[in-house]
Amino acid sequence: MTFNIKRIRDLLQNFQFNDLFNELGWSRPLQPQPTNMVIQNTSFELQEIAQLSGVTIYEVTSQHGKIPDAQMRKAIHKDISIHHLENLLIFLDANNTQSLWYWVKRDGTRQYPREHLYVKGQPGDLFLGKLEAMVFDIGDFAEAGKVSVLEVASRLKDALDVERVTKRFYEDYKAEHLRFLDYIEGIDDERDRRWYASVLLNRLMFIYFLQRKWFIDNGNRNYLQHKLAESRQRGPNLYYSEFLNLLFFEGFAKPENERSEAARQLLGTVVYLNGGLFLLHAD
Repeated sequence: MTFNIKRIRDLLQNFQFNDLFNELGWSRPLQPQPTNMVIQNTSFELQEIAQLSGVTIYEVTSQHGKIPDAQMRKAIHKDISIHHLENLLIFLDANNTQSLWYWVKRDGTRQYPREHLYVKGQPGDLFLGKLEAMVFDIGDFAEAGKVSVLEVASRLKDALDVERVTKRFYEDYKAEHLRFLDYIEGIDDERDRRWYASVLLNRLMFIYFLQRKWFIDNGNRNYLQHKLAESRQRGPNLYYSEFLNLLFFEGFAKPENERSEAARQLLGTVVYLNGGLFLLHAD
């Protein structure tokens, strides 16, 4: 399934969450009729909007039209989890201008709520990244036309367990930074080598962020990987000297009309960034 960014962004911004999850490959609700529950003398309407292999997604609205506080959200989740252990709750205000996406990580007997706020009018770029992790296409389903509940729950975790992703990112970053030091030649001072490794990794991470947001080469979300493959076809060990140097110091550091023809041909469509991240440093 192709991730139709325009269609999904429109559905997100219009709070059409049932259609949104259908677009992501989820199934229609098994219980399309809304139900009510009372928590601490407050009535809430639960509307199942999507489900897949026993994992259920609900919209939750209060009789008062406000998103409930953290204690109330926890109580609602606990009650729903009695019947639907794996779930995602989307709390809405009365006017559909705010949504709070509520998913709970379980670790043994302990539970850790993960909350993601989306407000109407936001561009939603960060949310699009989360939603992409929840996509299911025909290749995800077995011959019987089913996907395991563990796989669906894992996708929600990948999308919404931000703390876990952040911790893993920094652990991986430290490990890659140490490995990267061994590849740097010509800089004898250990502190300078560490600094230079950090500069290169920060540049690459920034470019990776841009490509994942469809901002490079007409929406090429694998720009760096594709250019690496092209570089290897031209010969070994050319990626940095031939491509990255040109990308850093002509592609991002100069307006397009100031770039050489060779740079334009090699780099493709790259935006000019008027900042200090891609400036040459003194020797």
